[in-house]
Amino acid sequence: MRHDIQPNERAFSTKEVAEEMEIATTTVRRYGQILERNGYEFFKDGDRRIFVRSDIEALMAIRDTDKSQDDEAKILVDQQEKRLEGYTETQIALSHTYDQSLQDPDQLKDVLSLLANELAASREMNVQLKNDMAHLQTTVSRLQQDHHVISSGVGNFAHKTNSKIDKLTEQQKSQYETLLEQEKEKSEFLQREILEMREEQKKEWRAQNEFNEQLQMKVKPPQGKLEKILSLFRK
Repeated sequence: MRHDIQPNERAFSTKEVAEEMEIATTTVRRYGQILERNGYEFFKDGDRRIFVRSDIEALMAIRDTDKSQDDEAKILVDQQEKRLEGYTETQIALSHTYDQSLQDPDQLKDVLSLLANELAASREMNVQLKNDMAHLQTTVSRLQQDHHVISSGVGNFAHKTNSKIDKLTEQQKSQYETLLEQEKEKSEFLQREILEMREEQKKEWRAQNEFNEQLQMKVKPPQGKLEKILSLFRK
């Protein structure tokens, strides 16, 4: 477990590290996973990583390496282990003289200062977490509003489209019925015309027949007695 935080050392959130390195927060997490699977230790608040300056330098080394990232991570892990071993030895040496140093006002002041700095860093981290949560809630709320607007827009568009389709269908039906009625009227009119023409033709035929009959009656000469006798011989 790490115990190498320095007095007045600042803690950074994932978002702050991403902004400083000019990369995405997901990339910061991916670099952190590469380091951890090779044995690197981060300060943790639950499952959340807390970064100090040495961690940011390690992330930059992963980003800028010409070797494979896992090979670079192994080198960084060795460096961290050596640094932590030196820090642990110093802490052990101080623990033997703790009773004496605790009586020293200057030493006590340093210890209290270290605790105050750690408390300040924790408070700063909590503020950052609250800000991140507020930003996340705002983003979720905006996404929900966008989803509602999009859903409403799609619903309105579908309603308008269906209304237009129904209107066009009704118009086509009305036009078809109108055309059908017009064709029906034309057909009836033609039938009446044909009947009238036939009636007129019949009248003309009857008139012509009557005229022919009258003409024959007028043209045919009357038969006298002699003609009647001759007609008997012709038979």
